[in-house]
Amino acid sequence: MRTEEEIREQYEFLAEQLESEEMRHQGVREMFTYYKRALGWVLEEEYI
Repeated sequence: MRTEEEIREQYEFLAEQLESEEMRHQGVREMFTYYKRALGWVLEEEYI
């Protein structure tokens, strides 16, 4: 299982990717939004 630090790093990476100019395509933005949401839920359930 991943550590909290690894999960937070992945979450931050995805958040940065979602905000980048290269991610303007709506389908890609939605995909990253779903991943971001799922990682947020994992953090809440496992560590908060």
